[in-house]
Amino acid sequence: MPDPSSPSSVLVPYASYLRVYEPLAAFPEPERSHWARYACRPDLPGAQQELRASLADLVRVPPVPVPARESGDAFVASVDGAVLVCPWRTRLRGWLALEELVGGTLPAAVLDAMLAPEARARVAAEHERWRERNPDARPWIRGAVWQVPLRWFTLFSDEEREYDPGAVAGAPEGGGGGEVPARPPVLRYRTPMVQARRRLARALKALRESIDEGPMTEGLIEVGRWLEEFHPRALVELDYGGLVHALGPEALAADRSAADMALGIAALRDGDEEAAQAAYGRLAERWRAVRDLRFAN
Repeated sequence: MPDPSSPSSVLVPYASYLRVYEPLAAFPEPERSHWARYACRPDLPGAQQELRASLADLVRVPPVPVPARESGDAFVASVDGAVLVCPWRTRLRGWLALEELVGGTLPAAVLDAMLAPEARARVAAEHERWRERNPDARPWIRGAVWQVPLRWFTLFSDEEREYDPGAVAGAPEGGGGGEVPARPPVLRYRTPMVQARRRLARALKALRESIDEGPMTEGLIEVGRWLEEFHPRALVELDYGGLVHALGPEALAADRSAADMALGIAALRDGDEEAAQAAYGRLAERWRAVRDLRFAN
């Protein structure tokens, strides 16, 4: 039986992530000093290490949906010389993910097969006790499976799009010994918190002035409340994560979802309903096709 902690034995899920990186000043002591020391490590873990660590528990028998202890790891970024930190908070996210799963549409029999009712009740009770001691806790990372929620694109502009097609393993250019390691593709957006909040407010205003309240408006309000929990000099990141492996290089290179969202919002502000519908239609159809992949053989 393969070792679940082995990099080759854990599959990367087709999930995207919205992350917030905060400056060290946003953290109280002693956590601030912990992250300051942590950011100086030469071996900072990346997204793949976080996925392997979280998925390793899920493949155990019985599965461990929520780790016994909170992670002391984080993603680290540097902007204009300032260190920014995005704590993993794996335990908190595990609790929230299980709540979402239980409150979803899965049949009870499927839930019971995944995790026994007694285990779910025990995990829920642990979360409730923890929440009483930590009423203001919130995750720095949000995830979505088989999609990027369309409301997330309102936070970014096309100019902030970063695409690296990656590289396959092979011999280095010009010959020589060794082998060039494989590098997975990356598609992400990054923007200052102040820009993300401004864009979200403009999008919400345009929607409210043009159409009735609905899921998109409610989703923007919910994301806006979450962003308000963080430092104004934070960094917001949208990472396509494992979705890059489902989309493929051609679709990734052609993807301009943030641009389509911006066009749609601008058209709403200008009262051009036809242009707004066209832009949103392109966006919705692109991501509907991605969600449909989960049912493909």
